[in-house]
Amino acid sequence: MTITRKALAGFAGLAVCAVALAACSNSPTDEAVANDGGATIDEAHSVGAMEDFGVDVTFQATEPVDFSLMYRDHPNYPVKDDWSVFQHLAEDQNVTFSRTDIPMADYDQKKALLIGSGEATDIISSSYAGSETQFVSGGALLPVSDYFDYLPNFSQKIEDWGLEEDLDNRRQADGKIYHLPGLREAPDVQYSVVIREDLWEKAGITEDPATWDEYLEQLEQVKEANPEIDYAMSDRWTDSQPLGSLLNVMAPNYGIAAGWGYANTWYDEEAGEYVFTGATDEYKEVVSYAADLVAAGVLDPEITQSDDQAVQKFVSGRSAAISGNTQALAEYRTKLADAGNGDVQIRLISIPGGPAGSNMASGRFTSGLLIGSDAAEKPYFKALLQFIDWLYYSDEGLEFAQWGVEGETFTREADGTRTLNEDIAWSSINAGAPKLLNADFGYSNGVFLLANGSSRDLVISMMTDEIAAWTEDQLDAKEQLPTAPAPLLNEIELEQTSLLQTQLTDAVQSATASFITGQRSIDDWDAYVSEMESLGASQLIDTINTALERGRSESTE
Repeated sequence: MTITRKALAGFAGLAVCAVALAACSNSPTDEAVANDGGATIDEAHSVGAMEDFGVDVTFQATEPVDFSLMYRDHPNYPVKDDWSVFQHLAEDQNVTFSRTDIPMADYDQKKALLIGSGEATDIISSSYAGSETQFVSGGALLPVSDYFDYLPNFSQKIEDWGLEEDLDNRRQADGKIYHLPGLREAPDVQYSVVIREDLWEKAGITEDPATWDEYLEQLEQVKEANPEIDYAMSDRWTDSQPLGSLLNVMAPNYGIAAGWGYANTWYDEEAGEYVFTGATDEYKEVVSYAADLVAAGVLDPEITQSDDQAVQKFVSGRSAAISGNTQALAEYRTKLADAGNGDVQIRLISIPGGPAGSNMASGRFTSGLLIGSDAAEKPYFKALLQFIDWLYYSDEGLEFAQWGVEGETFTREADGTRTLNEDIAWSSINAGAPKLLNADFGYSNGVFLLANGSSRDLVISMMTDEIAAWTEDQLDAKEQLPTAPAPLLNEIELEQTSLLQTQLTDAVQSATASFITGQRSIDDWDAYVSEMESLGASQLIDTINTALERGRSESTE
C-alpha cells in the first residue's frame, strides 16, 4: 500500500493513543528481554494451552477457544462458513474464529485502518514484511520475537533451513521482530516465458536458450520463420507495471532487481553498502536489453496492454511467446482449447542466464501474519501462539492447510505420495473436476497457507509431473543471490525515506518504460541519472547507509 504524507500523520496520531492505552494495561508477561524469546506467559493467559506442545505434537486446545481473525477474502475462492477447513479446526483443534472479512481489493487499506485505530485482531492474515513498520512505535502489534520460545516449529525450521540471516532482516529499529513470515525450504520459482512450440519448431529451434542474448536470437529466428505473426513476443501483466514480470525474471541474472521486484536500494556486496538501483550499470543493462527486443521488432511495443489483449494474441497465433508461470499454463491451454487450438503445445522455458550467471532472487520468506498486541491480554494467549505455530509451521499443519484431510480430499499411497481426489481440482491437477480444493473446501488458501507449502517436498507435491520437473530443474541449476543486510531506520528516517521512495520509484518506472519503447534513447542515460539525483536518490541512499552503519556499530559494542 502506498502511504501518503497525510496518512502517515494520521497513523502517528493514532500511535500516540495506542501508547497511552498500553501504559494503562496490565502485562501478562515478565519484563521483555532484549534477546529473542525470554518473555513468560503466566497461567492466567494460558487457557486452552497444551502443557506438552512441541515439534511433531498435534495442537488441540484443552478447551474451546475462539480467536479473532482479519480475513483476506479472495474473489477466486470467497469465504464460506461451512468450509471443511473451519469444520475440522473446530472439531479437531477446538479452534473457531470471529472473522473480520475484508475483500482482497480493499484488504491492505482497511487492514491498515483497523490496526491504526486500535482494532487489530488476534491474527492479521496475509501480511507482507514492511507493512508492520508504521505501527511499531504505536504498540498496536505484538513483538513476536519476545515469544519465539513458544513457537518451536517455527524456530526449528529457521534453524534447519538456515534462515537466521533472513530472520534478522525482519528486525525493526528496536531490535524486535513483529512480522511472522511464511517460510520456504527452497526459493520460490514460478515465472518464466511460455512459448508456442508449433511456431518455435517452424524455426527449427529444439533447445531452450541458455542466455537472454540467445533468447533474443531465437525470437528473431521465430519471427523470420513465421512472417504471419505480429511479434515473436507480446507480453502480459503489463498494465500495472510495464514488463513487470519479464524484467523481474531477467534481473537476477544481471545481478540487480527490476520489474515487479524493483526496489530503489540494492546492496553492493563488494562495496559493503547500498546503491541506488535505478542508476546502476546492471539496471541499465536490463533496460537496454528490453529496448533491444523492441528495436529488433520481436517484442510488442504495447507494453501497457491488458492481459486479455496479450493472451488473445498468443492464443490466436499473432505472437509466439508470453510471460507466464506454473499456474498460467493451465489458463493458456484452456483458452487455446476454447479457440479450437487445443492441439497446440505450449511450455515454460528454463529461465535463461545472463551476465551475472544463472541466479534466483534472494530470500525464502513470503507473505506472513501479524498479531495484534492486545492478544497478549487475552486468557488464551499461549494457546493462540501454539495454534499459529502448529498450523503455519509444523509439517502436519502445513499439510492440512494445503491438502486438507486424508480420506476426504486426498489419499496417501504406501510410499507417502498424496493423490487429490478425482472430483477435486487444484491448479493443473484434475483440471475440469466439479469441485475446487480452495473454493469448495477452504484449503490451499493464502490465509492459512503462508508459503504455498513451505517444504520443498510439499510444494512439489501439489504440482503436475510437467511443472514439478520444470521446478526441480530451475532449483537445481540456479544459485540464490545472497540476502542483503537490513538497515534499521528510526522513525524520522522512515518518514524521510518513505516520501522519497514513492517519487523515485514512479520516476524510475516511467523512465524505464520510455527507454524500452524507444521514446527515450539509452544514450540519454546520464541525463536520466541526474534527474534521479534531483529527486533525492543520493539522499535516500545516504540515509539507508547511515542506518546500516549505525546498526553494525551497535552490534559490535
